[in-house]
Amino acid sequence: MARYLAPLIVFAVLVGVFIKGLDPERDLKKLPSPFLGKDAPEFDLPNVKNINERVSSNDYAGEIALVNFWATWCVGCRQEHAFLMELSRETEIPIYGIDWRDRLEPAINWLAQLGDPYVASGFDADSTTGINWGVYGAPETFLIGKNGRVLYKHLGPLNRDTWEAKFMPLIIAEQGTAQ
Repeated sequence: MARYLAPLIVFAVLVGVFIKGLDPERDLKKLPSPFLGKDAPEFDLPNVKNINERVSSNDYAGEIALVNFWATWCVGCRQEHAFLMELSRETEIPIYGIDWRDRLEPAINWLAQLGDPYVASGFDADSTTGINWGVYGAPETFLIGKNGRVLYKHLGPLNRDTWEAKFMPLIIAEQGTAQ
């Protein structure tokens, strides 16, 4: 009897897991980051525009910053690019790019043709930095606080609504903290 009961129990558990996974209220863009509230991982990468220069996490030390993982093969990155260009013109928050799992020449052409919203963009061809940051896929944008901690992680293309609703309250709170 137990021989027949065990598969039935396993099947019932799997049905429950599948039903929970199909929940229409579940927001698939809310994959948690293990770094929320913790120090952002350090990185030191060649600069996309000048491979002899370096881009590192030290570049934004002590200031609020965005770190945006992007790639030329990424459809969502193309969708968000115009908004990043606007954001770079209208805000004091520096945007650092990390060109993730890409090739250098297309990345250079991308920035030349579409514009460069980044203070600097590191070249992460082998994905080591993306792995260290827990990147699932491009685009992903991290908001880094003055103390170097991850305040927020956004999956998918960044847009005005998300910026106003999710990022701005955190930025305002961070700007209000003692310096």
